[in-house]
Amino acid sequence: MTTVLPDTEVGPLLRDWREQRRISQLELALRADSSARHISFIETGRSRPSEDMVLRLAEQLDIPVRERNALLVIAGYAPRYPQTSLDDPAMASLRESLERLLAAYEPYPALVVDGTYGVVAANRGVALLLEGVPEKLLTPPLNAMRLTLHPEGLAPRIVNLPEWRADLLAQMDRQIALVRSPALRELYDEVAAYPAPARTGGTDRTAEGTGGAVPVADRADGAGRERDRAAAFALPMLLEHGGRVLSFVSSIATFNTPMDVTVAELAIETFLPADRETAAYLHAHVPS
Repeated sequence: MTTVLPDTEVGPLLRDWREQRRISQLELALRADSSARHISFIETGRSRPSEDMVLRLAEQLDIPVRERNALLVIAGYAPRYPQTSLDDPAMASLRESLERLLAAYEPYPALVVDGTYGVVAANRGVALLLEGVPEKLLTPPLNAMRLTLHPEGLAPRIVNLPEWRADLLAQMDRQIALVRSPALRELYDEVAAYPAPARTGGTDRTAEGTGGAVPVADRADGAGRERDRAAAFALPMLLEHGGRVLSFVSSIATFNTPMDVTVAELAIETFLPADRETAAYLHAHVPS
């Protein structure tokens, strides 16, 4: 949960959010159907915002719903957004929908994570990629960042680990700036401190194609050209598996206009094959 200091006031917090979003008082006032003078009075504590005004400003500043609850409490109002466990019967339809979505995406890997990258659900494509990961890392609760960056997890098999690691850490850093979560900061400090794993295995940055194992950096076949094109529009994850280097680009989807803290923090991450060889390998090896 968000940590709120006892002497925190809502005005300075709203000002911090506005400055973080790089929006002027006048622009925010226009968006919220207010006046720059009133916004200034709220930020300096000269005026106490109404509950409706707190919610309007939070919406225009795109503040996460967990933080909106915190702002309401600081301003002297009750939280507006519930936080319902995914195990609650009220979430049954959501759980079923997520499971159908993940199954429909097979054989391509897909998973659902919460606000601290805890794995809520995953499909058989993800299970394939996790083959060989030590059991201690697969014991619930699973965490996607630990599984990816731990030196005994996927990290030793990620061919472009420095680039992929830097991208993941930057993603976490942006999220920490947005939600100010102590738990997320603790996770970031943990995974950022993992030592770089020594590369193991016999593939040594190679991919098996029609002509045998070919160095990734020197590969001039169709798969290599496809991976080059993928790298032009998105950073691919190059992952060794079964003597091949599989190439993926990832996408993340969230829920529009969530009204529950739990739902607001769910993210569905899918991994799209970046070349035909990766797609064919998944179709051949993920059970149907």
